[in-house]
Amino acid sequence: MTVESVLRHSPLGEVWGGEPAVLAPGTRAAERPYLTQLTVRVDDPAAVTGAGAAIGVPLPAAPCSFTSGTVAGQGIDVLWMGPDEYLVLAAPGLGAELTDALGEALAGRGSVVDVSAQRTTVTLSGPYARDVLAHGCAIDLHPSVSPSGTCVQTLLARAGIVLLVRGEDEFVLLVRASFARYLADWLADASVEYRALPD
Repeated sequence: MTVESVLRHSPLGEVWGGEPAVLAPGTRAAERPYLTQLTVRVDDPAAVTGAGAAIGVPLPAAPCSFTSGTVAGQGIDVLWMGPDEYLVLAAPGLGAELTDALGEALAGRGSVVDVSAQRTTVTLSGPYARDVLAHGCAIDLHPSVSPSGTCVQTLLARAGIVLLVRGEDEFVLLVRASFARYLADWLADASVEYRALPD
């Protein structure tokens, strides 16, 4: 047992016990703790291209979108957070490798900061996922408006989140660790009316 395993605990470990929570028929929520999260600030076009090449995933050019790929056999997403700001989301343990690669590619033309401890990640999927989110989110999540690949910063039940649309019925929520328990309770409450519906 390492010191890290003793001191480190996920914000929702006691709530869902590491298992997906069934919120409504076919609709599940699960925490993906400890993901690598790196904030990249860069506005030089050549450096943006170089940073994408360094990690094998191009930085998104379109606002409110994300790009995906793999690094070291693991999935990686790069989120557009602002005109010169990106968030790299990857598997746990890749922080140092990605930070070094990005730092070398940027070569003083930008910055990389590890913010992995700031947020935890919740996946929400299933046929009622959009309906549950609509109870507390002002973003129009209809597929015609927010297709797969959409990424927005918004409020969900007054908690600041980053929301990724992965598919018609699959979403990823990044929420500050201090709000994670509140958000989990809210998701459970917002799902109550759907639990009586048939599968």
